[in-house]
Amino acid sequence: MEATSSSESPLLTSITKDGCTDLKGRSISRQLTGGWKASFLIIGVEVTERFAFNSIYNNLLSYLTDVMHQSSATAAKNVNVWYGVASMLPLLGAFLSDSYLGRYRTIILSSLVYLLGLICLTLSTSLTFLIPPPCDNTSFFCPRPTAFQMGFFFISLYLVALAQGGQRPALQPFGAEQFDDGDPTERKHKSSFFNWWNFGLSIGLLLAGCVIVYIQENIGWGLGFAIPTVTMAVALPVFMCGTQMYRHKMPSSPVTRILQVFVAAIRKWNVSIHSQAEQSLYVNRGHTETRKLLPTDQFKFLDKATIEIDLDREHRTNIYWRLCTVTQVEEVKLILRLLPIWVACLMYGVVYVQSPTYFTKQGTTMDRRIIGHFKIAAASMQIFITISVLVLVPVYDRIFVPLARSITRNERGITLLQRISVGLSFSVLSMIVAALTEMKRLQVAKEYGLIDTPQVTIPQSIFWLLPQYILLGIAEVFAIVGLQELFYDQMPETMKSLGTALYWSIFGVGSFLSSILISIIEEISSRGKGQSWFADNLNKAHLDYYYWLLAALSALFLCIYLIFANCFIYKKEESKVYGDQEIT
Repeated sequence: MEATSSSESPLLTSITKDGCTDLKGRSISRQLTGGWKASFLIIGVEVTERFAFNSIYNNLLSYLTDVMHQSSATAAKNVNVWYGVASMLPLLGAFLSDSYLGRYRTIILSSLVYLLGLICLTLSTSLTFLIPPPCDNTSFFCPRPTAFQMGFFFISLYLVALAQGGQRPALQPFGAEQFDDGDPTERKHKSSFFNWWNFGLSIGLLLAGCVIVYIQENIGWGLGFAIPTVTMAVALPVFMCGTQMYRHKMPSSPVTRILQVFVAAIRKWNVSIHSQAEQSLYVNRGHTETRKLLPTDQFKFLDKATIEIDLDREHRTNIYWRLCTVTQVEEVKLILRLLPIWVACLMYGVVYVQSPTYFTKQGTTMDRRIIGHFKIAAASMQIFITISVLVLVPVYDRIFVPLARSITRNERGITLLQRISVGLSFSVLSMIVAALTEMKRLQVAKEYGLIDTPQVTIPQSIFWLLPQYILLGIAEVFAIVGLQELFYDQMPETMKSLGTALYWSIFGVGSFLSSILISIIEEISSRGKGQSWFADNLNKAHLDYYYWLLAALSALFLCIYLIFANCFIYKKEESKVYGDQEIT
């Protein structure tokens, strides 16, 4: 695209250059739409969604053990499976968003289902006939919930999982699209957007961890779920108030584009791509994509899909399944490059799910007093992850990035892959510290003769757990924000929701892997007369062994990640000129 001439209308110069339109597919003005004003409304929805989701997730283990009378291992597996499903469903939501509904409509529909799930969950935890009777403290007998009670609760729970499966992949790309890639200033704002997105997200987490957990444990579970329901009911109409100012990317069919490349390449498996004539043909063949991608040397077998042969000229009706553009082929390569990074980060997903499960169970055994008789809820310790993020994100965005940028000349300060590697390193360190802290907790329990009395509080402050939470928060600032931006930035233009969904699926698969690990370890460690690492009596369990295992596996996966990251090639876009600026 050539620089805009001075004789052109000011209206034309203000039109977005990255293909964004209004809801009906018409060109829109950059001055009247998008930017921080629109993105803040979208961030507001994310704050509400994270507040609602973590109001459930943070204390779900306690609800399942204390109210639904499940064992610790069973409850932990149920939490991990639910969280895993919730983190995998964005793949379905991304497909619907990218291919059919568009991000805006996906957000609206998902919010309505979310509201329904929260209403059902509030009823499930409020109405007496939906809650099993409490345990008998004299006989220590705990009545099992009926099938109806269990079914209604889990249906409500999975309705929420289904709804966030639509919201998660649509919200973040929709927010990022409010910044025009064709404008140098807005392009820098887009990079900052991911930092402030997580800052806002952390506010939702903080409110859930501080306010809702306390209400659930000290006032009532019903009220604890009713408050997020009300906030979701308010957030939806507020979001819709910004409809006229939002920028949109029209849905297309990314799955079809991917399949076309593989089909075309397979049909030409015996075609050579090494001759100069063919090389020139597939590099320079004309096409109509908004942002053209330049060819790269990885996965060269796919380049055969771009070579036009005599047979292609005879089958013009099915040409898209025989001949693909360079950009189309490079889009598939982008996805293939991200998959090894995805695999290498799976252990980080396993580490991530420890804080609302076994970190919380550790805390319930410890002295939780703060001032006088006031006690902090064990699940509320997760707020220190959030506080770490809230403190470090502004420091990273406003201090570290400008300083690093002046040294590296990289727009982001350091590369996305470098940022992720720092976060993965901190996650390994958090598991090492968690193992050492658990060893100390077991030692204190032994010294005070509390091994066989799990109902007695161990005289050790819960704030011994603080370092492992803070380290997870530091890891989140680097790894999670880096992964979010990587899977958004390196995905094709038509597959941004899919990129966000792939990022979330790291934690879904990680949660499933955590459940599998728990099941395997529980089976092996409890054979014969052995004591399970996950015994209900944590004073006889060995969570320290579990944390050491996670630290070792995380270190191994970090090494694998560094190998894959060293081979990673960032996407290369054709240089374009917007106004007086060249954008690559």
